Amino acid sequence: MIDIGVTKLAIIGAIALLVIGPEKLPGVARTAGALLGRARRYVADVKSEVNRSMELDELKKMRDTVENAARDVEQSIQTSAADFEKNWTEATTLAAQPQAPDLPASLPAYRHPGKKWRLKQGATPRWYKARSGVRMHALSGAARVARFRPTRLGS
Repeated sequence: MIDIGVTKLAIIGAIALLVIGPEKLPGVARTAGALLGRARRYVADVKSEVNRSMELDELKKMRDTVENAARDVEQSIQTSAADFEKNWTEATTLAAQPQAPDLPASLPAYRHPGKKWRLKQGATPRWYKARSGVRMHALSGAARVARFRPTRLGS
């Protein structure tokens, strides 16, 4: 680029002082500084715009690769689901047909055991808890206060 040293700046300043004059030199210097600042901001804006466009291109490429990977996964899932359905229909049609004379013609239908599997049950039976005085149900604070409130003797 342009190599400007201190001596060259001093020479340019002396020539500007002679040509422009001492009265107008501060105003011209301010104007030149403002123009130089605008030029630097413009160059910085252009650089940032170029960087943004490069990053945008990289993000688009990354998005395309992710979308392609998602499509591949979706297709593999669809093919495996189709294979599963095919195998399932084959297995159910083979299970419905009797394969040997000693096997029944059809299997019994599935019957749900009817258990409440979400309900935790302890090993101690309820009748034993009731006989030994173990609390079966928790009381709320208001119910506990009402239950154990002392009664008045005078009323």
